[in-house]
Amino acid sequence: MATQLETTGALERKLAMAVPVAEINRQVVERLRKLSRNVKMPGFRPGKVPMKMIEQSYGPQVHAEVLGDAVSKAFSDAVDEHKLRVAGQPRIESREGAAEHELGFTATFEVYPEVALGDPATLELERVSCQVGDAEVDKTVEILRKQRVTWAAADRAAQDGDRVTIDFVGTLDGVAFEGGSATEFPFVLGEGRMLPDFEAGVRGAGTGEKKTFPVAFPAEYGSVELAGKTAQFEVTIRKVEAPQLPQVDDAFARQLGVPDGDLARMRADIRANLEREVGQRVRSRNKAAVMEALTKLAAFELPKALVEAESKALGERAMEDLRQRGIDPKNMPPIPPDTFREQAERRVRLGLIVAEIVREHGLQAKPDQIRKQIEEFAQAYENPGEVVRHYFSDRNRLAEVEAIVVEQNVVDWALSKARVTDRALPFDELMSAG
Repeated sequence: MATQLETTGALERKLAMAVPVAEINRQVVERLRKLSRNVKMPGFRPGKVPMKMIEQSYGPQVHAEVLGDAVSKAFSDAVDEHKLRVAGQPRIESREGAAEHELGFTATFEVYPEVALGDPATLELERVSCQVGDAEVDKTVEILRKQRVTWAAADRAAQDGDRVTIDFVGTLDGVAFEGGSATEFPFVLGEGRMLPDFEAGVRGAGTGEKKTFPVAFPAEYGSVELAGKTAQFEVTIRKVEAPQLPQVDDAFARQLGVPDGDLARMRADIRANLEREVGQRVRSRNKAAVMEALTKLAAFELPKALVEAESKALGERAMEDLRQRGIDPKNMPPIPPDTFREQAERRVRLGLIVAEIVREHGLQAKPDQIRKQIEEFAQAYENPGEVVRHYFSDRNRLAEVEAIVVEQNVVDWALSKARVTDRALPFDELMSAG
């Protein structure tokens, strides 16, 4: 059936179409007849309900369903006819002026923009790397020791690294304030958990000692009552305990999951885990740099429907994040409509550019790449083979891995084409980054 396509904006199109009344009526009758075979009504056996009663009860609903299906098919056929790439859902409205035997409709929608990629050689990128050596393994061993620390009573003044257990009362102008008192409160000196003045007041005190000292609260402190003010604290030292770190021996290795306590194997396992973590962080950092640069590779108008859908999805994710933290979004002020628009526009633009790069340069994920990525993931688990089988039995997980592989293909492509500066990143800087 003939359709008319009108360009009403840079990406907006309006399509005039029609569906034949006779065909709609024929399908309505056919569906009602099928329905009559099983429909139940009081006083009638199944299949014996008069057609007139079925039409009265179900006619409007069936007509709406048939008409909706017909319009959807007419729109789909017209999209194929005009070779359109529709972005988002069309807005369907009835229209006047159709032939007597037809029902007229218009569909208003947006199409995807043409993405003309620029020269990737104009992009400037920094590619970071990071090496794992004996020093990094040693640092990790020390962290693992500290995670397994025990505490022993120390008959001396408290110093940084000690765990002190205290009672304290804080006052402002001689009046105790809310949250300023505690009993049997433990903390480790020098970790920065307490305010600097508080740690300084406790440092050097011994078990049983009582001290009174001022504590200045910073101007940006979370409590309005205390921000920028100086309080007095009375503190009683209940216990001073020194840290006892485990020896790096076969017992320590067994605690880390090395059955025979082999220290060389323990260090090898730690190195392998570090290399895997460092590799993931390096790839993530380089990917972020590439994706940021790719947004400059093409300029085009964005479909509003895609931006709105992405903005809505980001808002829903933010709400879910609040719920995961135990916060009821209903108790929060409403989020302004444009809060996520800039982020949504960037994500849509990047998605369209990446899709065009993949299409133009054949960067789709290959089966061997997907398997290699899954096997890499699996190495972090106790039973890698079972993890691999689980991934290949779940289409959703496979799709996620495929997307990761495609992104990495795009990153590798960009790094091979752009002007790249390499930088060796210190281990501590990489691991401390959020």
